[in-house]
Amino acid sequence: MAELGFPKDVIVDNEMIVSQRYNNIRFVKMELSDRKRMSELFDRENFECVVNLAGQAGVRYSIENPFAYAESNIIGFLNILENCRHHAVSQLVYASSSSVYGEETEVPFSESAMTDKPVSLYAATKKANELMAYSYSKLYGIPATGLRFFTVYGPWGRPDMAPFLFLTSILSGEPIHVFNNGNLSRDFTFIDDIISGIVSVMENTPEGEVPHRVYNIGNSKPVALMDFIATIERVAGRKAIKIMTKMQKGDVHCTYADVSKLQRECGYRPSTNLDEGIQKFYDWYIEYQKTN
Repeated sequence: MAELGFPKDVIVDNEMIVSQRYNNIRFVKMELSDRKRMSELFDRENFECVVNLAGQAGVRYSIENPFAYAESNIIGFLNILENCRHHAVSQLVYASSSSVYGEETEVPFSESAMTDKPVSLYAATKKANELMAYSYSKLYGIPATGLRFFTVYGPWGRPDMAPFLFLTSILSGEPIHVFNNGNLSRDFTFIDDIISGIVSVMENTPEGEVPHRVYNIGNSKPVALMDFIATIERVAGRKAIKIMTKMQKGDVHCTYADVSKLQRECGYRPSTNLDEGIQKFYDWYIEYQKTN
């Protein structure tokens, strides 16, 4: 937040502050589930487009703390839908997840595949978001677009995700845990490609009797976990100490996005290969550690 002009000492719950570096950016720390303050925020700001990337994330954590997911991902998302309903919002773009595909084995995953067998509560809440948004589009004509993200990585990535954990451990000489003995693959997608996809969706508002749509947004090039680790090792110039462990509850063996629908309808074109993405992530990480 400090890089965006919001030092920690100026952030106060439920108070809007202006960036000290960019006068066109404002920030307010607020719970999505706070009905009163969310309503006041929408009343005050008159949003044209709403992009909801908030919520409780993570597959494994949802097994340990299920109520956090219901509060944020269900109640909080309902709050957003209700406020979009009562305000002149041109489009709601919201984060879904590749986890909705659950135990689907036919790859690449297509938006038309079955998504009614989630293997984690997190996945179930994301599927619920899609259904909730569809119902509001049907009932109230709210244009809404759900994006099923596939393993996003890059600068400012979540510290509980594999890229951050792996790089931290490798550089400090600590062991990494390799789930399912490394027999996993993920459609790792660099953050810059994700951002360009979100922008392209914002510029293409859904129409029709039910103005709701769902897209996969990924790199469409799954990478074996061991190859991913090897790439980090090569960029970092150090070998990982690997502890092979069993498959974790809620995990899936492979994620692989069919992004042809997003390409066709919104012009999405991911362009960052893994070597380039990991190098950019590594460069950012080194600078980040110097200042934090």
